[in-house]
Amino acid sequence: MNGSSGTLRAYQRNAEQQRRDDLILGHLPLVKHVIGRLLGDLPGSVDAENLESAGVLGLVEAAAKYDPARSVQFKTFAYLRIRGAIVDELRRNSPLPQHVLGRVAQIRRAYRTLPHPVTVEALVQATGLTEDEVADTLAAERFSKTMSWEQAAEPNGLEPAGTADDPGAEIERWEGVQQLAAAIEALPPKERTAITLYYTEDLRLKEIAAVMKLSVSRVSRLLSKATFELGEQLRARSGAVNTVC
Repeated sequence: MNGSSGTLRAYQRNAEQQRRDDLILGHLPLVKHVIGRLLGDLPGSVDAENLESAGVLGLVEAAAKYDPARSVQFKTFAYLRIRGAIVDELRRNSPLPQHVLGRVAQIRRAYRTLPHPVTVEALVQATGLTEDEVADTLAAERFSKTMSWEQAAEPNGLEPAGTADDPGAEIERWEGVQQLAAAIEALPPKERTAITLYYTEDLRLKEIAAVMKLSVSRVSRLLSKATFELGEQLRARSGAVNTVC
């Protein structure tokens, strides 16, 4: 009897390991996809192999923690783990140059003095930087923060607090979607196109650049500007305290 139980447990362990291995091997391209969405053309100072290794470790962690009984696709579950691992690796090994840190501090000081919602144009006026410099600095500032954005989500990495069984949470979620849609619609055309291709079509920066016939750096700046201003608009509509900078 004990022998049969031991054999069954061994079989179950092997089956579970095979399931994890299949998930990892089947989703390895997702790692490069995430890197492409984050950075597009990597600066020469960034070690692409280190980022890829970090992303693979995030994928392995996701495969180990994934529960197929939950109503979420593995790709969705793994994306957060991979992205978090890559961003953490960037922060550890790619400290911002001194002149960029100076601009971050300059923008933070200006941000605190401006009426909300703050726009990129207002930051340009307050700092004397160009619009491209402000957009690049906002993108760099996101990586300078010590906590990954996905760590603010629930520990299981699936959904924020509240469930589909809670009518109040569902109404709040729908109102948030409506507000986001309205804020996106109010963006300038190029920013609206870039952010729609990025978030709705799930395209990488290089792919968006090809569609819009722009450089990757220009697309990155459009996304940085749009993301910042969307956040400001949504915070203003919800009455949340501004803590961006």
